[in-house]
Amino acid sequence: MSKSVERVRQAAHAAGLDIEIRQMSDSTHTAEDAAIQCGVTVEQIVKSLIFQGADTHNLYLFLVSGPRKLDLVKAARLTGEALHRADPKYIRKETGFAIGGVSPLGHLIDIKAYADESLMQFDVVWAAAGGTNFVFPSEPEALAKAAKAQIADIAG
Repeated sequence: MSKSVERVRQAAHAAGLDIEIRQMSDSTHTAEDAAIQCGVTVEQIVKSLIFQGADTHNLYLFLVSGPRKLDLVKAARLTGEALHRADPKYIRKETGFAIGGVSPLGHLIDIKAYADESLMQFDVVWAAAGGTNFVFPSEPEALAKAAKAQIADIAG
């Protein structure tokens, strides 16, 4: 198990979230790939999107359902600043995760997080566990709590 996957496991445990990390045989790099591998709808896949504040340069984590897109206007209202996609190299340096394996948990830095309310309709959602082929299932409310994510309407 890689360091980043182990970090996710430890972060979940520390947050009181009991997860079973699974290594899939094929890529879970995209939400569509992950849905196929997990045997669920793409709506049940949690995308962990990292954006950067235009003013503060702080990183923000947005948890969004697979087919949905982050609404930058709604997100900016919550963060209090305009947002742009963070550079993948910077994301890896600051969070410890490469794009495609960014998890809601286990970041190297404290990161303000938001979870789209549409995820809460499911009994179980699936999120990346720190590597492109590693995922874990969770109840969405428990995942949001473990990630210290504010639940809000952030996607369209």
